[in-house]
Amino acid sequence: MQEKKDKGKITRRKFLAGLAVCTSALALPIGGANASTWEEYFRQHFKRLDKDELDTILKNMEKELSEKYRKAVTVKATPPMENVVFGYALDLSRCIGCRRCVYACVKENNLSRTPQIHWINVLEFEKGNKKWQYLEHSNRYYNPEDVPQKGHFYVPVQCQQCKKPPCIKVCPVKATWQEPDGIVVVDYNWCIGCRFCMAACPYGARSFNWAKPYIPKEEFNPSMHYLGNRPQYKGVVGKCTFCIQRSREGRYTACVEACPVGARKFGNLLDPKSEIRYILEQLTVFRLKEGLDTNPKFFYFFSMGSPVKS
Repeated sequence: MQEKKDKGKITRRKFLAGLAVCTSALALPIGGANASTWEEYFRQHFKRLDKDELDTILKNMEKELSEKYRKAVTVKATPPMENVVFGYALDLSRCIGCRRCVYACVKENNLSRTPQIHWINVLEFEKGNKKWQYLEHSNRYYNPEDVPQKGHFYVPVQCQQCKKPPCIKVCPVKATWQEPDGIVVVDYNWCIGCRFCMAACPYGARSFNWAKPYIPKEEFNPSMHYLGNRPQYKGVVGKCTFCIQRSREGRYTACVEACPVGARKFGNLLDPKSEIRYILEQLTVFRLKEGLDTNPKFFYFFSMGSPVKS
């Protein structure tokens, strides 16, 4: 029934795939396509837009989203700051597994509530698990009345913002790339939903929008960045962008601000006076799956002894 129901529906992925094999004429929607729809289909890649084109797109997006969500929306395309490469550090001996970071991220980045999309996964492990860094033997669906649970520890995982990101190499349409400040971004208008990037990511950090995202109007965040927290489409892949709409304005990410125990640290890796540099230089840090040579800019450390020991 579902196959029959969707048979005549033209999705963005089908349309762009049609263009790739020169069959776009067959994929065009017949009737009912307004100017906004055509703009979405034929929009240039973000990196090819000139200033006037980008300004027009941002203004149109602001107008449409303001009408849809009944809020004064601003959409920016703030460029990277000079001499800035963002890095992250997470103190696993402090993390209590409360997931406040998860839901702060959802709200800040306009992620779908139905179906639920999370860019941060908090994994629960039993103490004494010597292979926890492989991530596979974890419980991401724990739901006790209180946390932390005795005999367990927690490992939040999100996009590791790799210096050598395997996700970029496999994207057939160059919809994802790395910016000069180290943030790996996605142009949702060019993503065809092939999910190659999801298969290539060893951290499970990318999420596919299986259905049209639902964001309650009262919880919609009207302050957006084109490459960050603008509403996504059905059939595209999203991921953490270090809250690009905040970090490029000199602010902490939403998850850093939401953490009740101060386990999350964020800053400029090139600034010798930054907190993140102090952590890297004064504490013993490590990265997940270091043997894969992805060189993440996301570091983990224990400030109060390792909770891995039973």
